[in-house]
Amino acid sequence: MNNIIKCINLHKSYQNGDSSFNILKKISFELKKGDIAGIIGESGSGKTTLLHLLAGLDTPTSGDILFNGRLFSSMSSNQMSKFRNVELGFIYQFHHLMLDFNVLENVAIPLLISNKSKKESEEIAFNMLKKVHLEEKIKKYPSELSGGERQRVAVARAFINKPSLIIADEPTGNLDSYNTNIILNLIFQLNFDCNTSFLIVTHDPDLIKKIPILFQMKSSQLFNYKN
Repeated sequence: MNNIIKCINLHKSYQNGDSSFNILKKISFELKKGDIAGIIGESGSGKTTLLHLLAGLDTPTSGDILFNGRLFSSMSSNQMSKFRNVELGFIYQFHHLMLDFNVLENVAIPLLISNKSKKESEEIAFNMLKKVHLEEKIKKYPSELSGGERQRVAVARAFINKPSLIIADEPTGNLDSYNTNIILNLIFQLNFDCNTSFLIVTHDPDLIKKIPILFQMKSSQLFNYKN
């Protein structure tokens, strides 16, 4: 089986009194190992809701999500939490770093959560920070970094457990063109090095041009935009 993730007829609706409001309707798609795919669409079209479903942070009203052939609906809450920590990495528009922890500690957090020793976690974190060219900043705190540097720390943290899939929500949304290019190059390099799959929500025209698989969210449904 080569699919990393497969969605089958996903539907998400919310009840508002006697009315039902559809956020997602009949969403079916799949990503293969190593794919980089993007989702575009207007604000409020359901993109973030879909990412929350794929991360197991919310549940669909109906339909199925399979990750490496395993149904999300078959997992307990503890299994889902472990799955998110090990199999998924997250990059957001805002870095969400822990302000009271230095760069090395921020990147090591997912490893510590998975019960690796402090020494091993920091060794792995240091090697990952070398990949994003921040090894000289390991003792700095987020407030001492530029916006681009903070986002590179967030990328390193997302990759620290060598996840199968990275989910990114507007990862370059707060960056200038220089730092956007740095983040894009990191994404494609780490994809090449680790064969990690990416699903990226973006409005960034430079990123849209480079993503090989693109979907468009429109009228609560997902359509192929280009391949």
